[in-house]
Amino acid sequence: MGYIQLKTDIPGPNSQALLKRRADAVTSALYQSVAIAVKRASGSLVEDVDGNVLLDFAGGIGALGVGHTPEPLVDAVKAQAEQLIHGCSIVVNYEPYVQVCEMLNEITPGSFAKKSYLSNGGAEAVESAVKFARAYTKRDAIIVFEGAFHGRSNLTMSMTSKYSLFKKGFGPFAPEVYRLHMPNMYRTPKGMTQEAYLEWSLWNLENAFEAHVDPSSVAAIAIEPVVGEGGFIPVPPEFLQKIRALCDQHGIIMVADEIQSGFGRTGKLFSIEHSGVVPDLVIMAKSMAGGMPLSAVTGRAEILDAPHLGGMGSTYGGNPLACVAAIEAIKHINQPKTLEAAQRVEQITREVFEPLQKEIPTLGDVRGMGAMMVLEFVKDPETKEPWPDFAINAIEKSSKHGVILIRAGLYSNCIRFLPQLDIPEDQLREGYEVVANAICETHQEFS
Repeated sequence: MGYIQLKTDIPGPNSQALLKRRADAVTSALYQSVAIAVKRASGSLVEDVDGNVLLDFAGGIGALGVGHTPEPLVDAVKAQAEQLIHGCSIVVNYEPYVQVCEMLNEITPGSFAKKSYLSNGGAEAVESAVKFARAYTKRDAIIVFEGAFHGRSNLTMSMTSKYSLFKKGFGPFAPEVYRLHMPNMYRTPKGMTQEAYLEWSLWNLENAFEAHVDPSSVAAIAIEPVVGEGGFIPVPPEFLQKIRALCDQHGIIMVADEIQSGFGRTGKLFSIEHSGVVPDLVIMAKSMAGGMPLSAVTGRAEILDAPHLGGMGSTYGGNPLACVAAIEAIKHINQPKTLEAAQRVEQITREVFEPLQKEIPTLGDVRGMGAMMVLEFVKDPETKEPWPDFAINAIEKSSKHGVILIRAGLYSNCIRFLPQLDIPEDQLREGYEVVANAICETHQEFS
């Protein structure tokens, strides 16, 4: 018998009952990808309220790099809860907050003096990074890129690219945000080589300082080294290196948004390490605290010290429970064996799904890094017209057979894999067999 154990249809009767209660009590604007209600979870296994056991390849949208309920993390949270649940870093000091900041200062890229600031979630950390950059440079403008997702607050919605899902009906948006093209090598324009496309993209970075905003007005350039919500697109190293050079030339702060791609997700502790580029500020959240709500900005000490005293603050940011969880999660992730395991996820993903591309041409691309992989579906491999219905159908079929998945991509036409970094290989392969079968069934239905 495998790890997946299905006692009822998905969703089962108890999950359906809670779905009905949710529909009556919770805003309909809140999407739910898989129609189950979870009772308990451990590692990569999730048990729902009907007794079904599923494999989790969504990981709380990448927040569970250490898996569900790892024992050291749970023990640390329990022990901390008996001592101090909340104090607020604005009011008092406590050791776990300081220890997390010390760890982040040590492990983030760069050998310069660093400081850190803790908050609750990714959007809050992104806004904080902007505040630090503006306070330090005394400038207003922020440059971001197509396909980016930086959050759902007003400023971070302004920085986010995907309009219809995240921004429609929520304006007006924050000013002084400038969006530039980011090279997606899978979608190299017809008639261009990938080399020519990348060269044009590099030229366009410089041209933006003539066409969009003067560099003397730019406080920061923020980029995800591996674009997350936009479809797990690794940014070419040359593009990141060009951003670094322009920031150095014009006194601009380079910000790496590692909220989804950080903490071992790509096989290195931070995804920007693959390029050799060192940013001025790193934004972190998701897997850094094993599912507890915690985010951070870490970077050059002089930038973190730029705002006036009292200018930064967060009531729950750096909560003691989240901090002790982060300490244990970081210890586990920052080990060679964990990072090597994430690299094996990529190898197995390619081994399983790249041959499937030859049989099913609508599987247009298999890409990503480490345990951050995506399958993109298109109606035609030549035109690369996005096919979101295909992805959604395959996700639904996978969930009915015991695998939890979510979609991704600017066009919502991708299936993303965000499993536990060191998921056992037999669990990964069992789940991938389910997904591959779901893709084949969808292909037969849609042909």
